Amino acid sequence: MIGVGQYSAFADAAIFEAVRTPWVDLGGSLSQVSPIDLGIKVGREVLARAGIDPLAVDSVLAGSMAQASFDAYLLPRHIGLYAGVAQSVPALGVQRICATGFELLRQAAEQLRDEVQLALCVASESMSRNPIAAYTHRDGFRLGGEVQFKDFLWEALYDPAPGLDMIATADNLARRYGLSREAVDRYACDSHQRALQAQRDGAWVEEIVAVDNQVFELEGYRPRGISLARRASAVTQDSHPRPTDLAALARLRAVHADGVQTAGNSCAVVDGAAAALVGRASACTRPALARLLASAVVGVAPEFMGIGPAPAIRLLLQRSGLNLGDIDRFEINEAQAAQVLAVAQELELDSARLNVQGGALAVGHPLAATGLRLVMTLARQLRQHNLRYGIAAACVGGGQGMALLIENPAYRA
Repeated sequence: MIGVGQYSAFADAAIFEAVRTPWVDLGGSLSQVSPIDLGIKVGREVLARAGIDPLAVDSVLAGSMAQASFDAYLLPRHIGLYAGVAQSVPALGVQRICATGFELLRQAAEQLRDEVQLALCVASESMSRNPIAAYTHRDGFRLGGEVQFKDFLWEALYDPAPGLDMIATADNLARRYGLSREAVDRYACDSHQRALQAQRDGAWVEEIVAVDNQVFELEGYRPRGISLARRASAVTQDSHPRPTDLAALARLRAVHADGVQTAGNSCAVVDGAAAALVGRASACTRPALARLLASAVVGVAPEFMGIGPAPAIRLLLQRSGLNLGDIDRFEINEAQAAQVLAVAQELELDSARLNVQGGALAVGHPLAATGLRLVMTLARQLRQHNLRYGIAAACVGGGQGMALLIENPAYRA
């Protein structure tokens, strides 16, 4: 029997609160900060914002893609401990590449079916601290032999199964769906303009926490902390959204000679962290940010990995009994412009409901943390405009797609 993906429905799960750091460009003021410390920052902040005692947390789930610090193996545990969670509470590392943020929420909602009452979900990514790595020299270097060190950040974008990088998979979709260079540039331009307008309107003020130089104390253990680069005293907003136009985007050279994807219509490379508190909706003492209704995850051909959100969304709708017309807003991660346009074309999505505040082309894509950003941004849109249902989705390197269905608990018909 051939599998059709995995679907999970949640009867009593809610996001109580969710926050993130600003997304900051590669090599910027967050570039020297360990992802563990960024995770501690948002973990502490989300608990404070929700007015919840850290000792009430029953489970810690955390994710980060890169081995961006020498103590990377300890990331989930140290985030929990330094966020003030009880020492007896276990911590689990979660990884589904670009859908890690969704997977954190899915696993937290699954845990609520057992003894867990409240889960702290944290995703943190330092793209700047991706290492220059060697995997074949544990026994030393042979005389005259090849010395092989590679840039992990660049090599991680390559899938050896089809022999393609992620940009090439988006170019494949452009050819399959008849997407021109002008079309993908136009979409990228719109994403930047929407993000700039959202930033001017203060659309992300509630979800962003300022990051400054500070120390995290833990009684009986060594202190940790944040020391910003470039002599920065604080970081308060996303750094990548910027004015652009079609003429400027058109001047950029395509990554592959026969392709449409460029640096300007692909996601920005940034550092950042996000956190969410997931608990039982029936136990929430104040209005929750969102109800978690269901998730779906599917596999697709690696050479067309960017189409993943389309079958994931179809599965989510089919099993939940909803249709596209029931969904008020979609947040689909903008890994590449051609990839998002292919998904929109495949599903016949209304552009007025898709990424209305821009997306990763303008804001950036810190791999593990993106899913949490998409969900918290979506949830606040639903609440602000009295909309009911939203879907957040992302493609996943290697050929997967994942989607999450949320509901506005304050919706009034």
